[in-house]
Amino acid sequence: MMLTSLSPTTPAVSILIPCRNEKDHIEGCIRSILKQQAPEESYEVIIADGMSDDGTREILQRLSEEDPRIRVIDNPGRIVSTGLNEAISSARGRIIIRMDAHTSYAPNYIQECIKVLTESGADNVGGPWVAKGAGKISCAIAAAFQSPFGVGGARGHDPNFEGIVDTVYLGCWPKDVFAKHGPFDEELVRNQDDEYNLRITRNGGRIYQSPRIRSWYRPRGSLRALFRQYMQYGYWKVRVIQKHKLPASLRHLIPGCFVLSVICLPLIALGWFPAIWAWGGVVGLYGLLNLLASISTARQKGWGLIWVLPIVFACYHFAYGVGFLRGIWDFVVIRKGPQEFFTKLSRQTASHS
Repeated sequence: MMLTSLSPTTPAVSILIPCRNEKDHIEGCIRSILKQQAPEESYEVIIADGMSDDGTREILQRLSEEDPRIRVIDNPGRIVSTGLNEAISSARGRIIIRMDAHTSYAPNYIQECIKVLTESGADNVGGPWVAKGAGKISCAIAAAFQSPFGVGGARGHDPNFEGIVDTVYLGCWPKDVFAKHGPFDEELVRNQDDEYNLRITRNGGRIYQSPRIRSWYRPRGSLRALFRQYMQYGYWKVRVIQKHKLPASLRHLIPGCFVLSVICLPLIALGWFPAIWAWGGVVGLYGLLNLLASISTARQKGWGLIWVLPIVFACYHFAYGVGFLRGIWDFVVIRKGPQEFFTKLSRQTASHS
């Protein structure tokens, strides 16, 4: 893919940031983006504000007055997918790069996005999804986030993997990809990036990951917030699968099957006692795998995390599984719209899916 020449006043690259109520983070995020090693092409920064009411909008207005590269637009839908669509419609660049207020970036992040997009010819490129915590719980959540046991071996969490993946963190696209594949699905409060990447691959496109594109995601800081976040991921994954008639990967089905077996086998045992042995086998095997993964992760990330990691792994798996089963109930069995609990983001932001 080659960039065509543009007039000096037209940016070649549009950086998009959906946000809502980010007064503590948004200024630092934008200033760090403006300090990036400048790409050869000119760029603009578009912030789609989800009608913030905590002072974020005033900060954005001040920043946009200081630097003409910054533009602020409204996102009345107040969620990521609507914010992205508003920003894409407003973007003037030939390349679209999505960034997030809760992520820090290598100084050459924008440069590498453009280089990898050009070299790979892919429809979407990005770097590995790497978490960096602050505090014991957050660091344990981040450590489990990079563990194959924690995320089912997803290559997108491998900081060293380069190649074709089924989805990628954030993203960098030629703008004409959105003319070809359509906008983000505004029904989805979560998983809209997964759904869009699935749509691209189902239509013959490619998603490419490169470790040269480096960023560090800040995970949730409590087990309660993590549990709610992953319940929502599991819940909305059902809607994505329902729309496309099949999952992007079998790993998306495993937590739901696991939680279903933990719930149902004791009930089956009321009429057929041997089922309790099957339940014990499932729970025992999971406990063993959890313990081994916790030891392996603590050996790499620090032994101080060993007492927290088993609980963190269980939060990831049980929350996703419970959310997935509730999604099946709401979307498939009773065919009812999403419940309010699953439409409100678990962090007071609309900046990441």
